[in-house]
Amino acid sequence: VQLQASGGGLVQAGGSLRLSCAASGRTFSRYVMGWFRQAPGKEREFVAAISSSGGVTYYGDSVKGRFGISRDNAKNTVYLQMNSLTPEDTAAYYCATQRLPYGEVRGTITDFDSWGQGTLVTVSS
Repeated sequence: VQLQASGGGLVQAGGSLRLSCAASGRTFSRYVMGWFRQAPGKEREFVAAISSSGGVTYYGDSVKGRFGISRDNAKNTVYLQMNSLTPEDTAAYYCATQRLPYGEVRGTITDFDSWGQGTLVTVSS
């Protein structure tokens, strides 16, 4: 499976960005999709996940209430709407797909086996 993330950039604190991740090579609608992020010198952190149908979502504590994950199975694309951004959100953001179809919606990194190339989000203060 190939994942292509886009939409990153430079934004001021308090601003918003929308990330996109286009998938190919796997039946997209069968798999939980997730977003993770990694800041320099830190471990990769779970951000959000969404069920295969899009009806169930799950968020990391640091982004709850500010970020929203969604998907369009007709376009094989998952999105991450990021609002009220802070400098602590600065990181490379990665989309990923779970290894098994119709999996549990959770942030366990080992559930995910395919990763996009990452898109950089920089939030200035």
